[in-house]
Amino acid sequence: MKVPFSWLKEYVEIDISAEELEKKLFSCGFEVEELTYLGKDVENVAVGKIVSCEKHPDADRLTVCKVDCGARGEKQIVTAATNVFAGAVVPVALDGAIVKHEGGVQKIKTGKLRGVVSEGMFCSGEELGITDDFYDGAEVNGILILDMDTPLGADIRPVVGIDDYIFDIDVTANRPDCQSVYGIAREVAAVLDKPLKHLVETWFHAVETDVKFSVEVQEPKLCPLYVGTYVKDVKIGPSPRWMRRRLALMGLRSVNNVVDITNYVLLEVGQPMHAFDRKFLRGDKIVVRCAEEGEKIVTLDEKEFTLHPENLLICDAERPVALAGIMGGLNSEIKDDTAEVFLEAACFARDSVRKTSRALGQRSDSSARFEKGVYEIFPWMAMTRALILMEELGCGTPTKCTAVGNLKSVSEYGGIAPGQIDTTYEKINSLLGIHVPKEEVNGILKRLGFGVTDKGEELSVCPPLWREDVEGYPDLAEEVIRLYGYEHIRPTFLPSAAVTHGGLSPAQQRERRFKEVLAEEGYYEAVGYSFYSPKDFDLLRLPEDAEERRAITLKNPLGEDLSVMRTILAPTMLANVVRNVRRGNEEGRLFELANIFRAKSLPLEEFPEERKHLSVALWGDGDFFDLKGAFEAIGECFGLKFTYERGEKPFLHPGVTAIVKLGDREVGWLGELHPAIAAELALEKKVCLGELDYDAVAPAFRKNISFKPVPKAPATKRDIAVVVDEKVTCAEVEGCILRACKAAKSAELFDVYRDARIGSGKKSMALHITFAPDPAAEQPIPAETADGYMKKILSALSHTLGAELR
Repeated sequence: MKVPFSWLKEYVEIDISAEELEKKLFSCGFEVEELTYLGKDVENVAVGKIVSCEKHPDADRLTVCKVDCGARGEKQIVTAATNVFAGAVVPVALDGAIVKHEGGVQKIKTGKLRGVVSEGMFCSGEELGITDDFYDGAEVNGILILDMDTPLGADIRPVVGIDDYIFDIDVTANRPDCQSVYGIAREVAAVLDKPLKHLVETWFHAVETDVKFSVEVQEPKLCPLYVGTYVKDVKIGPSPRWMRRRLALMGLRSVNNVVDITNYVLLEVGQPMHAFDRKFLRGDKIVVRCAEEGEKIVTLDEKEFTLHPENLLICDAERPVALAGIMGGLNSEIKDDTAEVFLEAACFARDSVRKTSRALGQRSDSSARFEKGVYEIFPWMAMTRALILMEELGCGTPTKCTAVGNLKSVSEYGGIAPGQIDTTYEKINSLLGIHVPKEEVNGILKRLGFGVTDKGEELSVCPPLWREDVEGYPDLAEEVIRLYGYEHIRPTFLPSAAVTHGGLSPAQQRERRFKEVLAEEGYYEAVGYSFYSPKDFDLLRLPEDAEERRAITLKNPLGEDLSVMRTILAPTMLANVVRNVRRGNEEGRLFELANIFRAKSLPLEEFPEERKHLSVALWGDGDFFDLKGAFEAIGECFGLKFTYERGEKPFLHPGVTAIVKLGDREVGWLGELHPAIAAELALEKKVCLGELDYDAVAPAFRKNISFKPVPKAPATKRDIAVVVDEKVTCAEVEGCILRACKAAKSAELFDVYRDARIGSGKKSMALHITFAPDPAAEQPIPAETADGYMKKILSALSHTLGAELR
């Protein structure tokens, strides 16, 4: 936001330098990215009056002039300019002066031109760095001719309007009220504790008219307020110099008085406005609606756009006449013969303007402000200010024909009254961590335009109409401290704080160890976005009523591919696998530990549930059992007794899928990617995926690690092969063995054999069984004891699973 120093001074009596004001603005939360002095490249240029002009004795194209520079004396200037004459008042660059020249600067020195001494140089508008908007005649091909009453010898910079500073201020997104000169002036008045001049000190005189305009807002959510006023007897012409100069200081060229007023009000108040030529508005009606598919409009910059239903339009009774919040249409522009004008000021939803602006690639000063936000008080203020200027400049007569669309309850200026905040001084001070005197709190808030009622230890605060960002006492505390001074804050401990040696919390330590286990298994950590495409659900073949499809949709996504929050990590991990394979990484192992987001209700009415999940994947070298090994490593490290059951997932191989359980609760799944999906993604090698609900298993992590002495005697190992039904799983056999004999410490499958001689629907499973002796025992388990253990195990297998010794 660029703000001229001279314009600020119109509203606030500023008694400090621009450099000092820059520091004060920064201290109250407004970073001045750049402070520019306009006259920095123009020095020692004075106003002079040409007393006489004579031809150069040795050059036909040169003229020797005697120039009266007031207190600076009489100078002799030799010039090649053709528009000089005796009596002309002109800018004179004296000896040692600096002027602009071909993108840089040029130093002027006394010298001789064809033998005649020249004590300086006359200046054109280009050499002073100005245009006609600064001073009439600045763009002519020749010397700038000044007004006859310009004081001789005066510094040229204030004469032509470049003795000024421009503040380039970074306005944060929560302060759209400061997207204007007057908005910044409010802050300057508050920080300097100076009175603020009222924006509107006079009023316009509205006349009666037979013209009747109507406004129909078909999209009230996208256009909360629309205000329009009919102005008659319009006389199009140039704007006064002071207005053209201020527009030029802000980087805008003058067009004509009516258009300049709308631009001037935009800069002064922060409210975009637009002026329609009434003779091009059909039906004396304004309709705010969404575009029809394929509808077209040509904007003021002569660009044609094809629209879609998400684009908001301003239309007359028959056709579009403006892109709402962005730019007016060419079919209703102000022209030299315009005699009647319909002035518009409105509020448009910031997301609607942003989407349309991005989709069409069309940006403007208006869209930039609407994207940050325009409050409902601004249209009323802007309309009032514009009508006053129309009357003051004699370019139109305001009428009583004012049309309003989507009007709500209004206050003095028509804005929505903000809510009252009841709080205490203690709350504000406790949040700041310092004691700010009550008088300071009240004074600061009042200077910022807040209504304050002191109730002893409590206070009631009513935010001004332009501060819709203030909602509670934390916001009030922020307002107080930025004017009271951040330098008053001293580092202190929070009430619950304690001095520590730093480090990770227990939960963070467990999470880090969790990741280390996976790293030890050969997995690399991946980090993905928290959102993906809704098409990923289709890729995984998830049913339409699947819980995973109840995803939260982003209001302003980067694109469709990143438009919904993750409800399952598998799509992100699968995308990682595909990306690696396509880039030549034929094998790999990845894991991600991240949050998923489950909506409690749709549409979203409260914060979603966030649960931390683990996603793992391997491809190329490895299979289902390698992936299962990673889960078992986690279980062994944290004391989790996972069990695995055959399961089904629409995106996994129907015969190579397992459900992971902890007790009776399902906490995850793992399996091989469905062949059809693998073929669709052109994945030729086997891909295995798994997911685990970390938040579900974390509470069951082993809290304390207990140690037992290593047995002195070696363990005893026996092998066993049993014939069981095909449906019996390895987990069932292992569990039965370990339950049957406490001395059995492990049972590991090493072979599965199927043959017709075993029997139809049967299979043979061979396992290593390890028996651990008592830690105090000096000798290994006797053979007869081990035989007894084996008999108990066989009996249990036969009784429980119908197993037979092979």
